[in-house]
Amino acid sequence: MTPTQLDDLYFISKWSNGYFVPGENGLLDVKAPQGQAALREIVDRLREDGVQLPLILRFPQIVEDRLERINGEFDAAIAEAGYRGDYQGVYPVKVNQRRVIVETIAQSGGRHGTGLEAGSKAELALILVEDIAPGALIQCNGFKDDDFVRLALWGRKLGKNVVITLEKHSELERVLRISREMGVRPAIGVRFKLHSKGAGQWEASGGDHAKFGLTAAELLDVATRLQEEGLGDSLVMLHTHVGSQLTDIRRIKAAVREATQTYVSLRKLGTGLTYLNVGGGLAVDYDGSKTTYYVSANYGLREYADTVVYTVMEACDEAGAPHPTIVTESGRALTAHHAVLVIPVIDSIRAGQAQAQLPELDREEAHALVRDMHELLDDITIKNYREVYNEAVSNKETMHSLFDLGYLTLLERAWIEDLYARILQRVATVISSLDYVPDEFYELPRVLAEKYICNFSLFQSLPDNWAIQAMFPIVPLQRLDEQPDREATLVDITCDSDGKIERFIDLRDVKSTLPVHGLRKGEPYYLGVFLTGAYQDVLGNAHNLFGRVNEAHIRLTDGGWELERFIEGQKARRVLHNMGYEEPQLRGWLDETIAEAIEQGHLASDEAQGLRDLYGAELTGYTYLEQVG
Repeated sequence: MTPTQLDDLYFISKWSNGYFVPGENGLLDVKAPQGQAALREIVDRLREDGVQLPLILRFPQIVEDRLERINGEFDAAIAEAGYRGDYQGVYPVKVNQRRVIVETIAQSGGRHGTGLEAGSKAELALILVEDIAPGALIQCNGFKDDDFVRLALWGRKLGKNVVITLEKHSELERVLRISREMGVRPAIGVRFKLHSKGAGQWEASGGDHAKFGLTAAELLDVATRLQEEGLGDSLVMLHTHVGSQLTDIRRIKAAVREATQTYVSLRKLGTGLTYLNVGGGLAVDYDGSKTTYYVSANYGLREYADTVVYTVMEACDEAGAPHPTIVTESGRALTAHHAVLVIPVIDSIRAGQAQAQLPELDREEAHALVRDMHELLDDITIKNYREVYNEAVSNKETMHSLFDLGYLTLLERAWIEDLYARILQRVATVISSLDYVPDEFYELPRVLAEKYICNFSLFQSLPDNWAIQAMFPIVPLQRLDEQPDREATLVDITCDSDGKIERFIDLRDVKSTLPVHGLRKGEPYYLGVFLTGAYQDVLGNAHNLFGRVNEAHIRLTDGGWELERFIEGQKARRVLHNMGYEEPQLRGWLDETIAEAIEQGHLASDEAQGLRDLYGAELTGYTYLEQVG
């Protein structure tokens, strides 16, 4: 296939931001400023070293580049506008708390003064010991108890720039009380509940009914109370947030304008505000369509930076207020691109058609319905395909009624089902050549799609696909120089009917199938699921007790790549331990069960050790399928 044809199928250039590109020999490459390498070759080398799939490939250099790009665009926007304040990014660790991500952002973000945001005591505990740049913000968001506030104030004693965000009015007295007890002057931020709403999946998280934030009256009361306490200059930040994955730049501009007007008003009251935090929401264009669709965005990095900087500057200049340090909490845009989930396809199921050889059936002696289906199959043309299709559908419905009444044998039913599937395949071939496809055939590709069985758990590795219908780009890692000859949906190996992917990205719509290649016996076929670096690691669950998958941290070089770090996926005993089971206890119960089976004559004593060995191997083994195909 040509690059244009390939892009028409998988839209790689539209969503990848240049981090993934077609390479040589039909392979898909990962690309960063430091180098380029074929994903399939990385996987093959790891497999040779005994690494099992599924597998997450992480590229920390992509996170580093995302930091450079975001900070670079804000720096450029500030310089062009003549803005008289600074920009500071803050990474909300809830997006991905994996150590490699947090440490990469802390270290690489040092020259930009990038800070970290905690929404819980556990997150604050890991942030306080990170080696971030002097003066970088440590933002404490979320509801707080006494110990959360104490830990934040200890951070102030350590010389760190810790800001405690008031999420509700009553938190002010808590902060004041504990500050007096500890003798620490706090740095306080206050989240204002904007009337403006975002756009997209999380639109409801903003506006008047938002979960977090103070009303205008409460905001004024906090400012007054702090001044009465002689702490007017302790109110250093106004914080706002209208939601994640903001798809429409016009909504962003409206929210920033409202936030800046609030900042200006508080400055006039004599507060010490120096930071204006416009929150997160910088979107990732998962489908590449550049629209306001919930998995896309109608703007890029530079337009986002320009919108924020110019909107803040104009409102401040109109009121004669000083330009604040602009703070954003971009997490998804920093981390999404760096991770690729690699899943092997282990089998396929053809829709409606028998996977095994059907026993012979004498057509003359079979039920008339079988003969009628044979005749329909033999007589499909561009002139009669609609008539044939409608009659086949009617025959299939009749077949079910006759079978339920005992007028058809199981073999006859099997033949009718198989013939029906073949008729649909031929009808699909006819309509693929038409300029206009009648409405009743729009669902035909989905009905006929093969099911590609993939060795992974949707609930562990792609929970947002199941929970909120998020879509991620999916591309084969090999054979991209061949025209795909199949349309498929994907199913995982969990015992759950929801463990499937039936929605795929498209520039104009949502596709119900993914173009794939036919499987070849003895040849692995790998799919890459992209833009999975935000939230998926954190939200994954152990449905069916499938645990965390293996992950490899890859560093690209001029000459190729090197394995920087390998983190083994969870063993079965670790997943069981999380559910309250201990390995010695399980082995003890097994011995008791074996003894009972031997006593009752169900098991020979010389067989017992074989069972113990297998049981032990499974407890210490990978939770995913190891011998498939």
